[in-house]
Amino acid sequence: MTSYLHGLAVAQGIAQGRAVVVQSKSSGVPRRQISDDEVPEELKRLGQARDALAQELQGLLRTMPRDVPAELAAMIDVHLQLLQDEALQDAVTVWITQHHYNAEWALTTQMDLFARQFDAMSDAYLRERKGDLHQVVDRLLHHLGGLPLTSMARPGSNDDAPRILVAHDLSPADMLRYREGAFAGFVTDVGAATSHTAIVARSMGIPAVVAARGASELVPPDAWIILDGDAGLVLIDPPAQVRAQYQARQLELARHAEGLKYLAVVPASTRDGQAVQLLANIESPQDVAAAMHAGAAGVGLFRTEFLFMGRGSDLPGEEEQYAAYRAVVEGMKGLPVTIRTIDVGADKPLDGIRPGVNPALGLRAIRWSLSDLPMFRTQLRALLRAAVHGPVGVLFPMMGNLDEARQACAQVDLARDELAAQGMLAGTVRLGAMVEVPAAALLVEDFLQQFDFLSIGTNDLIQYTLAIDRSDETVAHLYDPLHPAVLRLIAMVLTAGEQCGKEVSLCGEMAGDASLTRLLLGMGLRHFSMQPTSIPRVKQQILQSDAAGLKAWADQVVRSPTPRSVWNSGSPKLHN
Repeated sequence: MTSYLHGLAVAQGIAQGRAVVVQSKSSGVPRRQISDDEVPEELKRLGQARDALAQELQGLLRTMPRDVPAELAAMIDVHLQLLQDEALQDAVTVWITQHHYNAEWALTTQMDLFARQFDAMSDAYLRERKGDLHQVVDRLLHHLGGLPLTSMARPGSNDDAPRILVAHDLSPADMLRYREGAFAGFVTDVGAATSHTAIVARSMGIPAVVAARGASELVPPDAWIILDGDAGLVLIDPPAQVRAQYQARQLELARHAEGLKYLAVVPASTRDGQAVQLLANIESPQDVAAAMHAGAAGVGLFRTEFLFMGRGSDLPGEEEQYAAYRAVVEGMKGLPVTIRTIDVGADKPLDGIRPGVNPALGLRAIRWSLSDLPMFRTQLRALLRAAVHGPVGVLFPMMGNLDEARQACAQVDLARDELAAQGMLAGTVRLGAMVEVPAAALLVEDFLQQFDFLSIGTNDLIQYTLAIDRSDETVAHLYDPLHPAVLRLIAMVLTAGEQCGKEVSLCGEMAGDASLTRLLLGMGLRHFSMQPTSIPRVKQQILQSDAAGLKAWADQVVRSPTPRSVWNSGSPKLHN
């Protein structure tokens, strides 16, 4: 009899095969009282496990492949910070020395206490750290037991069927090991659209479903499962007829993806002659190849913070940054490159920087840069030097008021003067601001007078407009890109940009969602920036659309108090 599990669809596609279930070590922790004589040995075991895990994580950072999503380095660094947290170490030591718990029991007891504290926190970012702490404790338990880092229930079948990994959660280090093609898809009990499992699955181009509650307990090892990454559905032991239906869908999707490859050399233009720029979001110079292969018209967002993360106190200097920025500019062979200044804070912490009471609303992005002007000008000097080698736009994140705008632009002038004093060349750059908070959207006309271009970051704009943290599973369903307030803010910015004759791009996940392409075209968007893998699907929609014919429908969607109902009713017919 077929069973069904529902979760969040975070990486599209269909996969089916035999389940490989990851067993969490913390579920079978030995619990015993120890004597006074055993206390030193338990403390020694705990210290050895902690040292072994620290060496393992540091080794992963040193040997991380170039094509790994840069966010993984930051996530592993968070695990290192948690591992070295004195509060955790001291509390576990107390359980061993004063209560005479064995090391495993002390770890899980303290984890349970911390978990309740995390759950009670009002800040979503801090609540999310509970999952990271669980992963660190679980890996410590593996080291304490002298077991492999991942204990799996291996499939009993010897057939060559694809394998689908099912786990409660997967740490960043686990994801690094599993990304070598051993699995056709991932299913986890917990997670969100921005979890590391989702990020790596999307980068690998394989289906994934997260937040499928109880999957690691309900899915029997070796069971045949179907993972529907489009619907967020997991089918356990489906009948042959259903398997055949999904196999047909898999083949259809594969043929469709293969058929889109030719679009890389086709200019993005609507049927009524509207030119559209499809740009790439990248995180490192190594991502340039994927952008060029997908036929990107340039880089719409280079996230520079990932040069800074996972390095401890050894932050990149001017020469290292210049080399990275120059590599991207030269790699794009004359196509425009927009480079965002460092955006740390919230979900992207740096070593030594405390997240604050509410990181999403605290010292982050441009606020942090303006609080450390020597660091900021170091980055700006590197950017100006890289602009000698090709067209560069400098993008300031999370701009909220005109004072910040003027200060940021003034720092560019100072950085240029510093280079001139050293006899070094500085290129011409366009200056732009991210529209990520409602204040920026409401001040759009003023911002357009200050800047050469704007870029709408819908991920944060939606979050701040709706007061919804999409990584919080309890409210993630309320995170809605089609909320009327969100659409009207986007429309306001696009209209102002058109009236001023200045470029407005959109670089959040909405840009890469092909189901929203025609709506955004009708709203007037002509500069999309997305992950390179999304470009073919979005381009196909553009080539089949009449932009002028979409305007009235898009206006109706934006004006409606229930946009999704109008959007669901369908847009004007696609042209083939």
